[in-house]
Amino acid sequence: MQQVRERSREEVQAARAAKRAEAEALGVDEAFVARLVESFYAAVREDPLLGPIFSDRIADWPIHLERMKSFWRSILFNSGEFSGNPMRQHMAIPGLEERHFSRWLDLFYATLRDLEESPGGTLLVAARARSIADSLLTGIAVRRDGLVGSRAGKDLPHV
Repeated sequence: MQQVRERSREEVQAARAAKRAEAEALGVDEAFVARLVESFYAAVREDPLLGPIFSDRIADWPIHLERMKSFWRSILFNSGEFSGNPMRQHMAIPGLEERHFSRWLDLFYATLRDLEESPGGTLLVAARARSIADSLLTGIAVRRDGLVGSRAGKDLPHV
């Protein structure tokens, strides 16, 4: 049993290392994630649609930015360092709908293009962002509308 656990741990570590190496080969490293999060949330804070939603909920931006860096490192590198429930957090915000997630993606994609180090890196990060937006929007829609909401994210923009 101990050998199985050790082998499983080694396999997880190898998979994480491979995912990180794949991202880093495309220019997506920890420094890129930090720049992305800082630049993106600066744009969000200034946005007339999204800014008020965030300013109503975030009192300490440095803490939030560090949390978002941890989130994106977990997503992009499979680092396992983020713990939290983004779905619960987003479901607690009344009135979120497709236009909010579309705007979030538009700002995210614009930030990616501004920081682009390689087209492959942009596509990697953009695909993960779209998947997250789709998942959150769909979860909210299913909770609100039942199964009819299961395709809520189908029209979200792509990079």
